[in-house]
Amino acid sequence: MKLAINLVLSLGMLALCVYFVWPNGQTVAQLEHAWHALSFGDFAPYLGGYLGLLLVVHLCRALRWNNLLAPIGVKLPTGPLLAISSVGFMAILALPARLGEFVRPGLLRQRGVSGTQALGTVAVERIVDGLIISLLVFGACFSLRGPSAPDWMMPTAWVALGVFTAAMVFLLLALRRPQPTVAFFLRLSLLPRLAPKLATAIEHKLVSMIRGFEVLNDGKNLAVFVVWSVVYWFANGLGVWVLAKGFHMIDPAFHLSVIGALATMGIVAVGIMLPNSPGNFGQFQWFTVLGLSLYIPGAANKDLPIYATAFAFANLHYFLQLLWYMGMGLLGLLTPWVSFHDLAVARARSLP
Repeated sequence: MKLAINLVLSLGMLALCVYFVWPNGQTVAQLEHAWHALSFGDFAPYLGGYLGLLLVVHLCRALRWNNLLAPIGVKLPTGPLLAISSVGFMAILALPARLGEFVRPGLLRQRGVSGTQALGTVAVERIVDGLIISLLVFGACFSLRGPSAPDWMMPTAWVALGVFTAAMVFLLLALRRPQPTVAFFLRLSLLPRLAPKLATAIEHKLVSMIRGFEVLNDGKNLAVFVVWSVVYWFANGLGVWVLAKGFHMIDPAFHLSVIGALATMGIVAVGIMLPNSPGNFGQFQWFTVLGLSLYIPGAANKDLPIYATAFAFANLHYFLQLLWYMGMGLLGLLTPWVSFHDLAVARARSLP
């Protein structure tokens, strides 16, 4: 039943995002022109720069996890850490509704580490990432506010900032008073009244998972983790800017500043933190176009030629990311540290 619900949410998100982003008949002809105008020889330096930054992003995203694991007494050598992380990142794309987030803790569990505690470190990772990104998006949107700003912009920025700030407050409170904090937030959800047995089970799991929040008491590891995270997100945004510079050759109106690229990356990151469509398809493109439209007039208007360039950019950006993470995940499965059997067991544990 839980899997069925997740699949329905995932497929519903896919249908909604594809509906919003799919080009009309006029745009299809413009899209063909945009692809033909993308000369590989001229575009190759930008592609190379983007892939180089993607390597930096991947390494930062993987290696920083050790700073969350260290406070619970776990330290992985670089090889196993990269392999497990790469397979986990691939699973996030492959499994619906972000169920892939459970794969990395599942793989660690097979190495004798508490899966619940490892899941706690992933929760900290997601919340810190969300807070960094929501601050970035809020700052970018706040600087663009005005009568010509789209109606969705500031409400989205406030909601994202509020959600991740509340989550960070929960982390800090839970670390100091685990049982009362979990009980209080569960009461706010009304779950104890609606499903008492489920609420009790969730309460036990959350209290156990809080052990994975120990990095918040470890100033040194937390500081190093935040530095890794800032470099990770900046390199990610810089990659968007480099790729956009290549598309500027196709259409001079497609001009994106570094700040605009960081904001676009942030909006995509917030968007895909929702229950994800299969492989984030449609979802990734839609939020990319929305982000671009804040800095490139008409980028989200299907009746204008600039939309074809924006849509082509969003798709190339998406497929490069998809191929990268799938490729890195498959390479991780070829190492001696992770096997297809390990992945199958971890996947099974992610679908209780």
